[in-house]
Amino acid sequence: MTLSATYEAAVSSGKIKPDPAQQAMLPHLDRIAEELAKPVKKGLFRKKSPDPVRGLYIWGGVGRGKSMLMDMLYEAVDAPKRRVHFHVFMQWVHTEMTTARKSGVEDALAPVAAHLTDNLRFLAFDEMQITDITDAMIVGRLFQSLFDGGVTVVTTSNRHPDDLYKNGLNRQLFLPFIDLIKSHLDVVELVSPTDHRQGRLAGAQSYFTPIGAEARAAITAVWDDLTGGATDPLVLHVKGRKVEIPAYHNGVARARFYDLCGQPLGAADYIALAEAARVVVLEDIPRLSRSNYNEAKRFVTLIDALYEAKVRLICSAAAEPEMLYIEGEGTFEFERTASRLREMQAGDWGRS
Repeated sequence: MTLSATYEAAVSSGKIKPDPAQQAMLPHLDRIAEELAKPVKKGLFRKKSPDPVRGLYIWGGVGRGKSMLMDMLYEAVDAPKRRVHFHVFMQWVHTEMTTARKSGVEDALAPVAAHLTDNLRFLAFDEMQITDITDAMIVGRLFQSLFDGGVTVVTTSNRHPDDLYKNGLNRQLFLPFIDLIKSHLDVVELVSPTDHRQGRLAGAQSYFTPIGAEARAAITAVWDDLTGGATDPLVLHVKGRKVEIPAYHNGVARARFYDLCGQPLGAADYIALAEAARVVVLEDIPRLSRSNYNEAKRFVTLIDALYEAKVRLICSAAAEPEMLYIEGEGTFEFERTASRLREMQAGDWGRS
């Protein structure tokens, strides 16, 4: 069955709503699935890399169905394959390179690339985004090895390739990677006026109080609906430090108050989170006072970062926003945060 037929079957069953922008993407997916289904030619005297199948770079706004379309393609491809969030993949690459260095190899990236090309023919990435200088220096060589080894790459992103690692340190050294992407992948924008994720959140409760079993169950239900119950962490690299977000999937992050505000984090860390996530699920916001003043200051900074970036916030708290911080130094300043928490509960809040 073609991807086009699979999509139409999902529409007929009511599983998804028809979207012209998504339907326009289906011929690209059909092409890749059909070409990867062809048998791999074998070399007569040596291993021969498969004939390369041109990949696909799907970019566009949040909630437009990019990941859903890639899911359909991934399920249809019958070849050695792997699907992974781009941030998680790069974390794996760094770990493998560390292991390789311990073995004394001169080029730690070479065995990592060889492992991928030996074991995969199709590699699917969620949300390609480069925010770290170390990643920026690695991806060019790594992807060249993947393409040379006959691995087909399909990725989603919220940005056009030209905007990857925008304003990053030494960005001129990253530009050849952008050219590499364009030369090996069809770059196609998914232009849809419909944000399907916001449709699921529109009108839904986003602020749960008080903290307790009922709030935890409600938060978990929202998380499961948005992510399928994903549990993989996300590690952000910020100014040479690692900031771990306990759970992350497809632009949706989940953490507890003390994960983000009980640690020595600052504005740069929260801005990095706001760049990586379109929805943040934050649990167990306590009452704030002079006894946890530092945590309260970080919370104010976190909300400012999420607010300015138009990130959708879903949270559980000990009290309504206006009653979270009612005594001690900082109560006056917190009035703006309480107001922003109220504004962020609106059904249409969030990035378009």
